[in-house]
Amino acid sequence: MPNELRRVERALLSVSDKTGLIDFARALSRLGIALVSTGGTAKAIADAGLAVTDVSDLTGFPEMMDGRVKTLHPKVHGGLLAIRSHPEHQASMLGHGIAPIDLLVVNLYPFEATVAAGKPYDDCIENIDIGGPAMIRAAAKNHNDVAVVVEAADYAAVLADLETHKGATTLTLRRKLAQKAYSRTAAYDAAISNWFANELGDTSPAFRALGGALAET
Repeated sequence: MPNELRRVERALLSVSDKTGLIDFARALSRLGIALVSTGGTAKAIADAGLAVTDVSDLTGFPEMMDGRVKTLHPKVHGGLLAIRSHPEHQASMLGHGIAPIDLLVVNLYPFEATVAAGKPYDDCIENIDIGGPAMIRAAAKNHNDVAVVVEAADYAAVLADLETHKGATTLTLRRKLAQKAYSRTAAYDAAISNWFANELGDTSPAFRALGGALAET
């Protein structure tokens, strides 16, 4: 396999917006890719008749604190961040029973939509995603080995890459996905920061965050 290709053997899926999820998961399964998932995403995949491993079985810890803690674990982040060609990383994975995660599929809690709907303060706080951005940033940092998908619009491109390259992704695609991933987390954090500033009536915050999706014309 050419050096820039990375075979996908395991995918972790954790999505709030489940648009296209089942078709995508089914296609991954057909390619022989093992599926790992969380909470409602795992339930949706299992209900569709697909084999899926709950992330709590991977980590050995249950989801806790109303779902606030579920993926913040070395067996998740080690699987995303390990450099596949690094002997010490590989030794750490082997020694601690960490399985590599080659594809991450995450879209974030709908913070912006919750704010736009005028929901109460506490609802907005609960829709600040913590584990999702952490995983996205980890996978994007390690894009030399891991593909990260942050919106359903990219499912088709990922599947095309996998099908063309017999279950592997190209570095070109992984880089594009990493750039989009960091853009998404930056926009998400900007929305949270600006919401806090508005709540506080702070017209001159120490840092002014700019973010958001480009409007279609």
